[in-house]
Amino acid sequence: MTPARRTGVIRPPTRPRGLSRRHFALALPSALLASGCAAPHQGTGRPGDPIVLTLLSHYASGELKAALQGPVDEWNATHDRVKVRTKAVEFTDLLTTFMVRQAAGQGADILHPYCLWNGQLVRAGVLRPAPPEHAEEIRRGYGEAAVGAASVGGEVYGYPTEMQTYALYYNKRLLREAGAAGPPHTWRELEETAYRTARRDRYGNTLVQGFGLSTYDDSTTVGQTLALLNAAGGRFVAADGRSTAIDSPAGRAVFGLEHRLVTRGASAPGVNVYQAFPSGQVAMVVGAGWWTGSLKSLMGSAYRDVGVAPVPVPEAHDERATLCTGFMLGVNTASRFPREAWQFLSWLNARKAGVKGASKGARATRMSTLQVSVGSLTGRADDMRTLLGAGGDPNLRPFLDALAYAVPEPNVPGAQQAKSLLRKNIEALWTGQQSVDEALRTTRRQVDQEVARSW
Repeated sequence: MTPARRTGVIRPPTRPRGLSRRHFALALPSALLASGCAAPHQGTGRPGDPIVLTLLSHYASGELKAALQGPVDEWNATHDRVKVRTKAVEFTDLLTTFMVRQAAGQGADILHPYCLWNGQLVRAGVLRPAPPEHAEEIRRGYGEAAVGAASVGGEVYGYPTEMQTYALYYNKRLLREAGAAGPPHTWRELEETAYRTARRDRYGNTLVQGFGLSTYDDSTTVGQTLALLNAAGGRFVAADGRSTAIDSPAGRAVFGLEHRLVTRGASAPGVNVYQAFPSGQVAMVVGAGWWTGSLKSLMGSAYRDVGVAPVPVPEAHDERATLCTGFMLGVNTASRFPREAWQFLSWLNARKAGVKGASKGARATRMSTLQVSVGSLTGRADDMRTLLGAGGDPNLRPFLDALAYAVPEPNVPGAQQAKSLLRKNIEALWTGQQSVDEALRTTRRQVDQEVARSW
């Protein structure tokens, strides 16, 4: 997931690797050079010498850089003793930069990690647990999925920021032309609709994918597979975090569904759905909520053909579930000023302020206002309802509703490598290199070894 999804916004990574301690020395010179890692000046807090907190994120350019700088400038203008300075690197360098700077004794005070990495960062001693009053504030103000994403082993480590739930995007025109009354609610309906909408030319080339499976990045390979797995009541990693749970009836059902869609011609994994769906060459695909803003700008008037519905469930009576990914802001264990850092994070993420352009009296947190301004969501459903309002894009509503039943990505210490291994085996299944049984067995063996090693 390395490409930019919209100006200045980066999707979670395709396959970044964390550095082991024995690799720190080798990686240090180039990583520090790439990130401009000069040791920041930090004041003492005495009169005339304010504390300067550094905030390291991937908001390196474009609209997100400007959106974050707005509230930071507001804080700096209204607080004399504590100032905040932002630093940023590209998303693909973010995890490495966290680890390398920590090893060099140059870690930033405030970190903005992808929640998938939290277990690794906690194990490495990078993230500080939230103080009790902040942990309570987070549990009270955010949905269960957001709190889970920002926690490791049941302990909260930061304030959730950008949260992405997964839902079913569909092309209304393609479904209508195929005689479908509306989006599918069950997997049987999904398959039937996928086969009816798929089209190939006389040479066998794909003209329209009925259901968009794609090896393009993690979001379209692992993300939608885990969304379907959660919808089937399954999980990727067991509750204790020490083994995979995908080799289960739910996992077999998901792999079987995807295998049938490919072998029967409804899906073409080699197609880039980020290009094909806006062009009307994909009837349905499971994706994250950030895509709505990109589709609207890419498709223009054709965006009227885009609909969003909850991820279908295996049977009509099944409870809804989907995937949630996200980011959070936390405090470095090495920060000299943790109390001040948590105060700033509370001000940014929990204290509400008036919303410009909204109805009189409308209030929301600064982080929620920031995220909505760039077409994203946070895990604060009350803020989202205030900010989206009655006149917002109806295609965002299913993602907002999904905050109530989404399941966060597992963030055990070996989660990033486990995700990469899962992606490799999903792609092997889709391309005919492995059967369903082989893909499940191989995933279980490889992921079990990884997550067991990581503890």
